[in-house]
Amino acid sequence: MRVLLVTDWTAEEGGIETYLELVAGGLRAAGDEVALLTSSAGPGAHADYRAFGTERLAAQAFLQIANPLAALDVRRAVADFRPDAVYVSMFEIFLSPAIFAPLRRTRTVLNIAYYKPVCPTGHKLLPDGAICQVRAGAPCLRNRCLSPARWLREQPRYALIRAAIESAGAVVTCSRFMRSELARAGVEAGFLPWPIDPPGPAFSRAPAEEPLFLFTGRLSAEKGVDVLLRALGLLRARGTAARLRIVGDGPERARLETLTGSLELEAAVEFAGRVPRREIERELAPAWALVAPSTWAEPLGLTALEAIVRGVPVVASATGGLAEMVQPGVTGLLFRNGDVDALADCLAEVARRGVFPGHQVSPGSAAAALVEHDLDLHTRRIRELLRAPA
Repeated sequence: MRVLLVTDWTAEEGGIETYLELVAGGLRAAGDEVALLTSSAGPGAHADYRAFGTERLAAQAFLQIANPLAALDVRRAVADFRPDAVYVSMFEIFLSPAIFAPLRRTRTVLNIAYYKPVCPTGHKLLPDGAICQVRAGAPCLRNRCLSPARWLREQPRYALIRAAIESAGAVVTCSRFMRSELARAGVEAGFLPWPIDPPGPAFSRAPAEEPLFLFTGRLSAEKGVDVLLRALGLLRARGTAARLRIVGDGPERARLETLTGSLELEAAVEFAGRVPRREIERELAPAWALVAPSTWAEPLGLTALEAIVRGVPVVASATGGLAEMVQPGVTGLLFRNGDVDALADCLAEVARRGVFPGHQVSPGSAAAALVEHDLDLHTRRIRELLRAPA
């Protein structure tokens, strides 16, 4: 089978990029010929085809509604590669719904693993930081999530996005939580557990002598690293000497470094910057727990899953896909999204060995997660969807 993978960009820093790399490898191992198409707005280091995209905001105002140049490039890629099936993950930012026209005669499966196809802000967060509970439309204007001008601009865009979704032969998503969120938005999707890499043969846990917490991910507002820093400040003020290592980069880094200073946490917090994915195991090995303090309802939380299968407990926010993999007292602890005091209490439980005294989830729990998120199983299910009649 010839499979064309389509995505807005492959920045090699997020969950969707990691996922597509695994899917491509799984399909190739199954004997399929795989090609990757990305927009030209991203680095696209491993792309076989590039479709026009731009990061210029003035151009995006129109091209996000319909990008005819991207559609033309996709048409050329389809004519050259002649795919039997297409698997699309992310098209709303650069490629636009216009790319679905040249795919209409090819079996197309759409993967929706974030909110952008159903939420103009992409985060399902209200201006006051609360999680949005309503369907996009007039409430986006009423709640001041969008300006009147942008709200008007988004009407034709989201009508076309809706039509693109409906044109797909099948829609899949990454968690049961996201399946319910999409259903609330009127999108029927199947749940397909994402695959993860198993622990490397040389990986072994080596917990630090003193409590060490780890965050890995993009430093953006919805990831809640500010909540984590404030919780760490409370923990240390209560007399527990704990440290935090922050692995990742992003637009919030400067603000978070400033906050670290204002909380007088410079000696306890280390900003490590972005680390190649292959080196994440080295970061997990000494951690007493990985912390996923997202303030939004995280669609999945791939970093948390990667920690659990390596035996590392996870402290995570309770609303969203994270709660599907974090079982309190078994694989980690949960706290209310954005609640600094509750997170500080969870960190204290871990630091004082009230839970996970050996800094390890049970081997059975780690093994069960590996089975559910096995790459071979995922590949078989993806291939079944891609082979289904158009």
